[in-house]
Amino acid sequence: MITVTEATATAGALKRLSDEGVSIWLDDLSRGRIESGNLAELVATKHVVGVTTNPSIFQAAIGSGKGYEEQLTDLATRGVTVDEAVRMMTTADVRAAADVLRPVYDATGGRDGRVSIEVDPRLAHETRATIAEARQLAWLVDRPNVMIKIPATTAGLPAITEVIGLGISVNVTLIFSLERYREVMDAYLAGLEKAAKKGLDLSTIHSVASFFVSRVDSEIDKRLTVLGTDAALALKGRAALANARLAYEAYEEVFSGERWNSLGGARANKQRPLWASTGVKDPAYKDTLYVDDLVAPGTVNTMPEATLNATADHGRITGDTVTGGYAQARADLAAVEALGISYDEVVQQLEDEGVAKFEVAWQDLLDAVTKSLNSKGVDAE
Repeated sequence: MITVTEATATAGALKRLSDEGVSIWLDDLSRGRIESGNLAELVATKHVVGVTTNPSIFQAAIGSGKGYEEQLTDLATRGVTVDEAVRMMTTADVRAAADVLRPVYDATGGRDGRVSIEVDPRLAHETRATIAEARQLAWLVDRPNVMIKIPATTAGLPAITEVIGLGISVNVTLIFSLERYREVMDAYLAGLEKAAKKGLDLSTIHSVASFFVSRVDSEIDKRLTVLGTDAALALKGRAALANARLAYEAYEEVFSGERWNSLGGARANKQRPLWASTGVKDPAYKDTLYVDDLVAPGTVNTMPEATLNATADHGRITGDTVTGGYAQARADLAAVEALGISYDEVVQQLEDEGVAKFEVAWQDLLDAVTKSLNSKGVDAE
């Protein structure tokens, strides 16, 4: 039997989430979703105020060919390279989605209404090429509400600083570790300082830091299961939430410090934490786990559509579920370490795997587009 409190928490869960200061972004995009009006409908009815994409999302959308036939024919007729074809299609989708979300962007002063597009994942370890790619993508999309995604690799950090310094808004992706997250925030602040020296309007520069959630549980749970002790099994499903909560603690610390105060006084925007990879991988867990239990003001939660629908149907939003849990979060991660599972090893492995997965997805997309171009009678270079 559902209690009155539970019913209240469930009713209008997406609105309640928004009211708690969490921006709901959709972690998916396709031409069909845009042209059918589905994206606009989600904005109108499900409190969606942003969109994120990644190489895997584009591989699924464009790899199917559905909705891209006419453009593929035109690209084949022009004899473009496969890399150019992919960039023309992906930037066209992001531009169209940005137009759908432009009213949200205007209404929120640029805070939301954002659409993210990632630099070529093959450049993840090349700083200069990442900077050049970010500039090119911002130029190609040519919308003020685009965000360029840059991975939080060692080479990505100085690229983040340079791109922010150019006045381009950035979504920093593939963050798994607390140490790397602090480096990302530092890179953002350094970028704002560069922009300020150039006389740029800091209020127009926005950024989010995409802190990945479910993959942390997937890897650590796997290791806990191998150990198999009662103590190990009791910790399953707790590491990812602990990691994210401590990331928010770091965010609160950095964006209340002296360095930030100087920039904030110049109307700079805080770099909001974005909870990414929020679809639950383990069917034993509630499907809204990484939404219900990561509610905090000034955050973004980017959800696959299944998670968005699950939250709308039975999410339980009961207020802030982050800021009161720092001590427990530290205890949970310490308990995992005490069992011989190295936090540093896990997060580095996840970063490496994340970059590799996006590289594979991008190559699969290139292969699919090559096949499509060739089928239209033109050899793709």
